[in-house]
Order: sequence, then structure tokens, then C-alpha cells
Amino acid sequence: MKMTITIVLLLLVALAGVCSANAATLKIGSPAPKLQVAKWVQGEPVKDFEPGKVYVVEFWATWCGPCRESIPHLNALYEKFKDKVVVIGQDCWENDESGVPAFVKKMGTNMTYRVALDDKSTDSKGAMAMTWMEAAGQHGIPTAFIVNQKGVIAWMGHPMGMTEELWDQVVSGKYDVAKAAADYEQRNAAQLKMQELEEKFTAAMKAEKWDEASAAVDEMAKANPENSIMPDLLRFQILLRQKNYDAAFKTAEKLSDAHPDVAGLQNELAWTLLAMPGLEKRDTVLAEKMAVRANNALGGKEPAVLDTLARAQFMNGKKQEAIATEQKAMDLSEGARKDAFKATLTSYQNGKLPDAD
Repeated sequence: MKMTITIVLLLLVALAGVCSANAATLKIGSPAPKLQVAKWVQGEPVKDFEPGKVYVVEFWATWCGPCRESIPHLNALYEKFKDKVVVIGQDCWENDESGVPAFVKKMGTNMTYRVALDDKSTDSKGAMAMTWMEAAGQHGIPTAFIVNQKGVIAWMGHPMGMTEELWDQVVSGKYDVAKAAADYEQRNAAQLKMQELEEKFTAAMKAEKWDEASAAVDEMAKANPENSIMPDLLRFQILLRQKNYDAAFKTAEKLSDAHPDVAGLQNELAWTLLAMPGLEKRDTVLAEKMAVRANNALGGKEPAVLDTLARAQFMNGKKQEAIATEQKAMDLSEGARKDAFKATLTSYQNGKLPDAD
């Protein structure tokens, strides 16, 4: 239910666009591979990329949470450019393709573009997944590709990174593919450097070589000055492992104050302070402050954040508030998640702090 700081680190790396660039054969500037669709779930079939037309091929799956969040964004762009851009929602890595039509129907007006199933007639991984995603070194979804009027890959990345301005440039023919390719390769080279530093950090942490770990974090900060969150997150982790709690709490508070509206960060910091195993000292007041920030940023509608807030309230002696907050978390949940929150709620009602998941 909760993420560890190590997982947060991996997520931050993934969001930064890390891919196996050194193994990729499909890059910006490459001719787009052919379409290999088993079935069109929605919209008119597209056989080939026609010269003079712009296409967006977005890879997604029904089980993918980030896909559900990005689909409305992609659809909004599609609605503005539907006369100029053909959008294909290419389902891939699907556990059960029979659920795709129902998913599309449920999305309704938030997913009005074409939707296709991958061709798995010769490979269970899917032809599109292999010739597009794997060939491009892309190992996470959602991932989108823009194919320009010449049938060339003009852009690739997370769909949330696509903007109206980007689509305007591609449609108008003003988009500089050569520059985009160079920028993409430069970013990938920087990310490969970051991967090396992360490996150094991980090895140093395992060996409890704190100076080496700190030096690796300093190098990361220099290599990627735009990411101000990750270095402090890692310094926080080092301090906790050193049991330098006062310094760790100050670092966490500074990080929280610098990014009050980043809900995921606030929730992760709070949960770490409240539930990380082995801590001999906890700052539950600070944790509650962080949990409140996370909850406010998400409008009080995310069950996992409400669960964190309830734990902070309970640990700070606010039993009734904790019960009310956990009740909200349970009411907003379904299935196994709802059952888990119900068990936590019962524990609070009985005056007992539940074990951390």
C-alpha cells in the first residue's frame, strides 16, 4: 500500500525518462515501424501511415494507473486536433484483452480516439510491443510516439509531456526533428550517467559507507540540477540509516516546505516518519503536517493519503479524528483495498495502532 524511499527513487528516475538508450534501435528521426494490429476496438482502422498525415501512437493497458490518468489529457489534445492528427491508443502488455472494450466504454468521452489490440499471432509479447516499445528501449507505459508527415518518429515520451504547442509545431511542419533527436540523445546520455551514480549510491548504502553515499548524491545533484527533490530524499535516507534523527527530520522538513504541493513526496515523507521499521525516534507532529499537505493537494480524495493522515492523527493522540479520516479512506476505496482500510479502521476504533504494511 505504501512506497519506500527506494521505490520513490526508482519512480523519480522513471519519470525523468530513463530508458535503455544504448540498446535502442528505434529513435527520434527513425522511420516509424509498420502498424501490426490484431483488432480495432474503436474507430476506423488504419492500415498504413499515409504521407502528409500526422499520427500519435500511444501505448497503454487497462491495468496501468498512470495510463488512466494520462488518457484524458491525450483525448483533450485529440479533440482539438482531430482534423489534423490521427490518434491510436495501442493496447499492449495486456493481461486480459477481453476487458479492453469495457474499459474504453467506461472511459466514454475521455477516450474517443481509435483503440487497437496488439497482434500476438506470432509472438505472445505482441508485434507492436516488440517493434515499437522494445525497439525504442521503452519499458514503461504509458508511452507515446508522434509520427510526422514523412512517416518519421518526431517525438517519443510520456503522453503527459505532449502539449498543444508541440502538436502545433509538428502539424505546421515547423518541428525540428534533427534538433529533437540530438536533445533526446543528450538527455539519454545524462540519464545513463545518473544510473551509474545511483548504482554507486546503492552499493555504498549496502556497505554502510556513508561518505561515499553522500559523495554520490552530490554528484547526482550536479549532474541533474533540475531535480531538486531526489538529492534531499537520498540525504534523508542516509541520515536515517546513520540514526542521525534530528538532522534527518530537519532535512525532511526543509524538503517538505520547499515542495508543499507535491502530494506524493509529502505522503512518502510522512509515511516514512510514521512507519519505517527500525526507527528509534519519530517526529509524528512533522509527519502529520506533511500528511495534511498531501491530503490538501489531492483535495481529500486519495485513500492512501487519508490512511497516512489517519495514522499520524492516531499517533498524535487524536483518536476520533483518526477514525473519521480512516472512514473516508475506506469509503473511497473498493475491493481488497477497502478491506485493508476497514481492518485499519477497526484497529483505531479498538484503540490500537495497526501494523504498517
